[in-house]
Amino acid sequence: MFSKVCSAAVQGTEAYPVEVEVNAGWGDTLVVIVGLPDTAVKESRDRVSTAITNSGFKFPMGKTTINLAPADVKKEGPSFDLPIAVGMLAASEQFETEQLDNFVMVGELALTGAVRSVRGVLPIALRARQDGRSGLLVPKENAAEAAVVSGLNVIPVQNLREAVSFLEGEVKISPLRVDLEKIFDQSWDDELDFADVKGQESVKRALEIAAAGGHNVLLIGPPGTGKSMLAKRLPTILPPLTLAEALETTTIHSITGLLAPGQALVTRRPFRAPHHTASDAGLLGGSMNPTPGEISLAHHGVLFLDELPEFKRSALETMRQPLEEGKVTISRAAGTMTFPAQFMLVAAMNPTPDGKMPGESKSSPREIQNYLGRISGPLLDRIDLHVEVPQVKFREMTAARPGEPSAAIRERVVAARQRQQKRFDGRKVSCNARMGTKELKEFCALDDAANEMLKFAMSDLNLSARAYDRILKVARTMADLAGKESVTGEHIGEAIQYRSLDRQIWG
Repeated sequence: MFSKVCSAAVQGTEAYPVEVEVNAGWGDTLVVIVGLPDTAVKESRDRVSTAITNSGFKFPMGKTTINLAPADVKKEGPSFDLPIAVGMLAASEQFETEQLDNFVMVGELALTGAVRSVRGVLPIALRARQDGRSGLLVPKENAAEAAVVSGLNVIPVQNLREAVSFLEGEVKISPLRVDLEKIFDQSWDDELDFADVKGQESVKRALEIAAAGGHNVLLIGPPGTGKSMLAKRLPTILPPLTLAEALETTTIHSITGLLAPGQALVTRRPFRAPHHTASDAGLLGGSMNPTPGEISLAHHGVLFLDELPEFKRSALETMRQPLEEGKVTISRAAGTMTFPAQFMLVAAMNPTPDGKMPGESKSSPREIQNYLGRISGPLLDRIDLHVEVPQVKFREMTAARPGEPSAAIRERVVAARQRQQKRFDGRKVSCNARMGTKELKEFCALDDAANEMLKFAMSDLNLSARAYDRILKVARTMADLAGKESVTGEHIGEAIQYRSLDRQIWG
């Protein structure tokens, strides 16, 4: 007998349909899996055979051929266990159903027949809806993740026996529903808050500008000045994720297996802080079969690189394209994948090799220059704000009055982002930092005084053309925070102050 079960697999961040075809024939008892299966898929023969027996079914006698179509795409992972088992039972006539064409199935089987969670369920659910399937059979731990896709009946199953009984109609399982408003309606009572930061008002101002416009930031200062503390609190002043952003972010976390059991969506902006020993593939993504790296895991969130000069030069240079384009393309023998990587880069570094300010450092000018030279000019050009973080004064540290809370700063940031959304309505621009040449000319026009100030800065500080664009974008964000329609000389002057490494002036 022959049966066909609908399943799906993930390639990059997109899912594609896979048909599990099972033919039960005569001959010696043998199970053959074809269709470019990897080791995990080949091993499903033993998992499925044991799970079938332990679930109270008979293992099919004779030769069973299983084809995973399309046959020219490599299949990976244990997610085909459940559809293979259901297909084998249907082909051996151990149950009858007309529901196989209506449902997509994914799930790993334990030897007891229990269904275990798998990766990439959200993109699979989106593809099932796109293909017009009425429902999706998934492990119970993945059900909430799939249920955020509207118009799809998500059936959580705990074991093989329950899945078969549902398909036969003997057991009724209600489709899982999730309340998206309730998921997003969460408290902002974070453990981290800008109110905990003593002093550093100028740095807080810079981070507010960065959050309001989606700008990249470099924090420069001696150890112990609070660079990491400030960076970790940046997500608390960013605008909440929209549903579209949450779906994109959750998809990346789903395919990398970072979602907690039962978690439906990633509703907070990610904060990723890889160690400076991270490899090129760890940051960018890779391996033989390309998977997302840290910059994609930080999509719609913050990527924090502490001790920036300690990162490998090659690893830092790989980020130039993602910083500019908001995506990363990885080419391997297995194929070419493009992952989203629209993140805010927040980096921190010491001003000198020994961590002291240049006037106090025992390092020679040449040693300081070599230390700063570990960060290339093209990468620095892509960082909008270079912010000096000074030592906190004693009276600021002992002040009883707390700093401004994150909630108050976030209100101003959200208001500025709303002005940008209204301005860029109908364009493929999400914030000021993503403006192109056309938007710069249209929305960052300067009066004569501001233009003259910028002209002087370009010649006196020897700024690059990219730095010129960054100054305009930062100035536009300052105007948005102030509720101004036009960019003035005051905004340009403050934006120029955030090019410390271009000027090579410290303290």
